[in-house]
Amino acid sequence: MSEGLNISDDTIINSMKGSVNFVINRCLTNFDNHYCAISSFVDVDGTPMLWHDFGGLEGPGWAGNAVGGSYELLLYSKYFNDEKIKDIALSILDHILYDGFINYDTGFIYPYRDVVSNKFCLNFKHNNDWFCSGSMARIGYQLLMVSDFIEDLNKKTLLIEVSKRMADWIIKYIELCPNGWFPRRSSIEGKIYPYRAEKRELDPILDHSGDGLFIIQLITELSKRGIKDYRSIIREKSYLFIKNDGFYGSINHDTYDDNEDVSYAVAFRVLKEVGNLFKDDTVKDFAYNNALEGLEQFQMNEDRNGIATKGLLFMEKSWDTAYLWENAEASLAYLEAYIDSSNSIYLDKGVTILMAIAKHHYGSFGFLTEGVDWNNHVGSKHHFNNEEFGDIKYTEPFLNNLHIVEPTIYYLTLK
Repeated sequence: MSEGLNISDDTIINSMKGSVNFVINRCLTNFDNHYCAISSFVDVDGTPMLWHDFGGLEGPGWAGNAVGGSYELLLYSKYFNDEKIKDIALSILDHILYDGFINYDTGFIYPYRDVVSNKFCLNFKHNNDWFCSGSMARIGYQLLMVSDFIEDLNKKTLLIEVSKRMADWIIKYIELCPNGWFPRRSSIEGKIYPYRAEKRELDPILDHSGDGLFIIQLITELSKRGIKDYRSIIREKSYLFIKNDGFYGSINHDTYDDNEDVSYAVAFRVLKEVGNLFKDDTVKDFAYNNALEGLEQFQMNEDRNGIATKGLLFMEKSWDTAYLWENAEASLAYLEAYIDSSNSIYLDKGVTILMAIAKHHYGSFGFLTEGVDWNNHVGSKHHFNNEEFGDIKYTEPFLNNLHIVEPTIYYLTLK
């Protein structure tokens, strides 16, 4: 660690343990003999917030992140040799595999189940007007990551096959934007859906959302593993990204900025892998000098308005809350940069973010806020104690609350 950097392994380990404890003890329910999230949006006690769009949903989609949550718990259970949590993680995975989300012929995955109507839907607005192909590709990538933990050969093969079929479906059916990039939203047939999530106004970042990076991530991982060769598409889209100085528009489905912190973090992680796959310095240099360096614009180096923001990244200019799933992704990007480059500056940055996140737990179960609202963007009624500036009193269990596991375990295994 750099001289003078105040880092405590116990602090970030306890933070991670708190987040896992909250999910295991407050956020799970049973569906057809499988574990699943009680809701994609809960309060400090794990009570579903049904007034919110996310509150009545669960599943593998962006806000639900069930496969990602299973992966986080598998990482945790392996590190601590915890068979109970491993069984829970595998049950959550089986919920997605066997309870109707997946079309096994095509690899298409429904992102959400409405917990009130028990119907599947394509998006967080509970309708089937559009879905995000990039976010679906993220699920495919997560399935590949989870497959590394699966001992049953038939199930492992199933996960890999779904990921490959999904990639093929996306490449065959998703209509590209005129600039050649993947559209932010598509119809279920793959046609461009040009509107915002909330209303039929044109989406200003339709053709430059970072969400499309997850498609490159999926096909790069499939190519690396020798499952199918997508190298020509990977090269084409990576160089398109570079030629346009990056497509960094919001990945989050309900924001609309041209530059979002998590888009830069994801871009680094994806392009680093592409550069390594091709041994291509042009791609690697862009990953470091444009994507990773671009995270600097979001970093907060001081506490703001009396709130513990030092070390965190805010999301974007128009919505400057520091959301913690994005900070966890940024931490992971920095830690991967350290392994790739041996530059200790990146190690410091990655762990500093985890230390900053650790200051935002509440309650007796380990609840971790979804976001640090230091500038009162979402409103005081959504903050603890109705403070004007403060932490949001809700979280997404498998997304904001649990995503710190991956970079924390990653850091601990470096030691």
